[in-house]
Amino acid sequence: MEAVLDQKDLGIASRLRRAKGRPSRTRSIASRFTPDEEKELTAAATANGRFTAEWAREVLLCEARTKRSDAAVITEVVALRMLMSTVLRSIALHEIMTPEAFTQILSEVRSGKHDATRDVLSQYQTVTREQ
Repeated sequence: MEAVLDQKDLGIASRLRRAKGRPSRTRSIASRFTPDEEKELTAAATANGRFTAEWAREVLLCEARTKRSDAAVITEVVALRMLMSTVLRSIALHEIMTPEAFTQILSEVRSGKHDATRDVLSQYQTVTREQ
């Protein structure tokens, strides 16, 4: 029984020990959560084998350090949807698509994808506000 306790103590001690060369952590950022949100966070941390505070710190830092352009990805997905719906419509109507017509469609998608993306995003913002 004592050997088990010693191993647990060593595990905790090694986790609490500051890594050499790392500045001590002296700042904290607080946030408030509902009981259901707290359960979600705790479950996610537990599923990752971490304490909630440790897991939250890692997730926040990862998010802060990640450079993404979600807007660009969404815009390109909308552009693909525009292209596919236009081309599939032509196929469904048994229309013959010339290379020139396809080039024209691509040009229209390129010029209209940003406006279309704004429209799509505004639909989701309206839904979010209503909930």
